[in-house]
Amino acid sequence: MGRAFEYRKARKMKRWGQMAKTFTRIGKDIVMAVKSGGPDPDSNGRLRAIIQNAKAANMPKDNVDRAIKKASSKDQEDYKEIVYEAYAPHGIALVIETATDNHNRTVANVRSYLNKLGGSLGTQGMLDFMFDRKSVFRIPAEGIDQEELEFELIDFGGDEVELDDEANQYVIYGEFTAFGSIQKFLEEKGYEIKQAEFERIPNDYKELTDDEVADVEKLIERIEEDDDVQMVYHNMR
Repeated sequence: MGRAFEYRKARKMKRWGQMAKTFTRIGKDIVMAVKSGGPDPDSNGRLRAIIQNAKAANMPKDNVDRAIKKASSKDQEDYKEIVYEAYAPHGIALVIETATDNHNRTVANVRSYLNKLGGSLGTQGMLDFMFDRKSVFRIPAEGIDQEELEFELIDFGGDEVELDDEANQYVIYGEFTAFGSIQKFLEEKGYEIKQAEFERIPNDYKELTDDEVADVEKLIERIEEDDDVQMVYHNMR
């Protein structure tokens, strides 16, 4: 099956053991949400969504409560969201989202990974035309009419509703600025929000050979291992 398959297999095995990394990422999301909107989920919609994401990731409630309490402390340093834009080998575009308390450390690390594995760091905004930033929600599909849901969401900034057959859930895409209004609509309708996040969706995808895919995945995996990195998006099919 080739080198690409072996990389994908190894990466999948590693992801199964990445729970600690996931909890760290959610913990940083909680800090930023509390710092910007307060520790009460009833009045902080972004925090409410992150708590739901934590449940979906099987993060223990005690961990979530501790993270909120810690984020409310004056001693808790805030994290700054910084986005890096880069190219991986074979012309694949990368958008790297980070949450850091030390910009110099983070940019040095990211540049190092890219340089060692055939990528290059670009300038901010150079990939804006290649990715759309969207609000993305996932809710159970059972008992909900897809067309009716899509029609109702138009007034709240919703763009599209897709059915994920495997998970038996709807994936709702909306404008980046419509996160709050879509969240409020879904909550008022009584729909269970399984996950709510911002995502960067490529406008176009690039086809690579198996060996080229392996090169790119090796770089992405190395970047994702960094504690400051929250998410990596790419336009590789």
